[in-house]
Amino acid sequence: MTPMATTDNAAADALLDLRGMSKLKWRCRRGLLENDLFIERFFARHESGLTVRQAEALGVLMDLSDNDLLDQLLGRKTPEGPQAEPEVLQVLEMLRNARSTV
Repeated sequence: MTPMATTDNAAADALLDLRGMSKLKWRCRRGLLENDLFIERFFARHESGLTVRQAEALGVLMDLSDNDLLDQLLGRKTPEGPQAEPEVLQVLEMLRNARSTV
């Protein structure tokens, strides 16, 4: 899935509804505790204002393996391909920043 699969900009910028949030949280469950900590803090900080566009971008990151995701979160690897899209980079930065503020 590409981060911009949503064609309607207004719909993409709408807040994620409860059902969508529930599905996203389920999709974000990971096998590495370190990733789960980043994601847990991300949701604690951004859940109430998360848009459909940001949820799609987060889905792109969730397509990574656990180790590759952790490398992205820690800045050990430079995002490439779908992970280098602006929306995905924004969510990646939100994930990284949530670590240091909660």
